[in-house]
Amino acid sequence: MSTEIGQFNIGQIRRSEHLPARIAAHLASEISESRLKPGDKLPTEHVLAKTLGVSRSVIREAIAQLRNEGMVETRQGVGAFVSERSARLIRIKDGELFDPQSFRALFQLRVPLEVEAAGLAAVHHTPDDLARIDAALAQMTGTEKWTDQGIVADLAFHRVVAEATHNEYFALFIGFIAERISLAINAARARAVLEEIVEATIAEHVALRDAIASRDPAAAREAMRAHLHGAASRIALSLD
Repeated sequence: MSTEIGQFNIGQIRRSEHLPARIAAHLASEISESRLKPGDKLPTEHVLAKTLGVSRSVIREAIAQLRNEGMVETRQGVGAFVSERSARLIRIKDGELFDPQSFRALFQLRVPLEVEAAGLAAVHHTPDDLARIDAALAQMTGTEKWTDQGIVADLAFHRVVAEATHNEYFALFIGFIAERISLAINAARARAVLEEIVEATIAEHVALRDAIASRDPAAAREAMRAHLHGAASRIALSLD
């Protein structure tokens, strides 16, 4: 398959928008319109990064989003392949979430899923799961917390908590929703004093991590609920 991805280039990506989401949206369009067909192997991370003029970490995040949406499947040491149509989830386009009602509806769906996932993670997590949660938290609290990498770490934290349930469906659906909600994280950072919002977010994640580590499902559910309602309030979103 050609390494040219349609007529896509970095000039088509507005720098103010979340790059991985923009790249994932384009690749999803290539798949939906059958320019990339079931079973096709995507170009390597290196080729995509060079072609699109972005870092490999951006490409990895875009591929992770497509995997969460069921658009592609990844094979360790081989690469990413377009999934069969029957395996794909419903895709929500980024533009649809600019409608306040649609965005609110998706955030409302997020709450019960992630609250229950936190409780299950408290019960079922392994030492390896906790280590991965700690690694994501460390990145969130490090020097990159003021940058887009802080957002990447935030999303990674939620994905790892979902995976710690050891229920693949939580990981699948929460991963999909979390990628869409990344738009909200960007919006919150744009509207608030960055230092205040980052520190509040970190404190909420620390409380959640500690509740999971303590294997206290009730505390973990409450910590996740507090975090999600805090996140909603930071973008002036009512969940009632």
